[in-house]
Amino acid sequence: MAGAATGSARDLIFLAPIFHEKIWGGRELERCFGYDIPDGPIGECWGISAHPNGDCTVAGGEFDGLHLSELWEGHHELFAGAEGDRFPLLVKILDARENLSVQVHPDDAYAAAHENGSLGKRECWYVIDCEPGTRIIVGQRAKSREELAAMIAEGRWDDMLNYVPIHPGDFFRIEPGTMHAIMGGTLILETQQSSDVTYRVYDYDRVQPDGTKRPLHVRQSLDVVDYDQVPPTSGKVTAPERDGVTELMACPNFDVERVRVSGEKVLEQPWPFMCLSVIEGSGTVCDGAGVEHGVCAGSHFLAPSGSGDVCLAGEMTLITSHLPE
Repeated sequence: MAGAATGSARDLIFLAPIFHEKIWGGRELERCFGYDIPDGPIGECWGISAHPNGDCTVAGGEFDGLHLSELWEGHHELFAGAEGDRFPLLVKILDARENLSVQVHPDDAYAAAHENGSLGKRECWYVIDCEPGTRIIVGQRAKSREELAAMIAEGRWDDMLNYVPIHPGDFFRIEPGTMHAIMGGTLILETQQSSDVTYRVYDYDRVQPDGTKRPLHVRQSLDVVDYDQVPPTSGKVTAPERDGVTELMACPNFDVERVRVSGEKVLEQPWPFMCLSVIEGSGTVCDGAGVEHGVCAGSHFLAPSGSGDVCLAGEMTLITSHLPE
């Protein structure tokens, strides 16, 4: 593969993940990916992020030790063609040992007005693994603000919430305004806008180690829920796989694809940047300059603008994302 070298292409940018303790987290990030995680219930690995709550640093290469936000601000040629005042995407892996809160996210307009100029939070989930019989919550049945408020006040969760059985390889699109919750026993890769705004509707009356309950955000939730949304009945991927690549989602904020590699595969990289996360297997990756790196499940990296084709070899599955055309 090194024969494809152009001599002028940019190297890939590998990032060191950031881990977040969560009341619902576990230890699967250590077991499944070999991450050196802190003690306690670790729920989230932020693999590609420039968000202030978890700004990844570059691991190796020309920009070793710099934060991704510093690359965006000071080396924007790496993202030529991408606009905006912040790196727009966030890629994370979630280990839900227990249920996440029932929650909803705002769109860009609501978040900008009510959350100090934050982006909204459109996201999607790829189910890496789950325990048999696991379900997930995507959507709710109330048709108006008044009906939803009554259901919440009366604790009619089973009447309100839409539960969907899940299996490894399922995929869910979570638009702003979608009531949702990842349930215990689930390992998920999430691609989202670079936002950390979550409105909790219900948290199972859980108590944190300090004896307090996490705050709820019922008023904001009632503001942002999409009452016309039709809840899904399945997360089964029906899009065709072409030469190992399946388009999982295309939306105004990002496109997401699953890439299966068995042997060698070349991915074109015409975008301002491409995010790549290995979720299964191992192999090597080589950019257009001919620089080769070993990768394995849990590796997260960027192919910047001008990196040239991304050449993959081995037996592995990746989730990739980039800005829409």
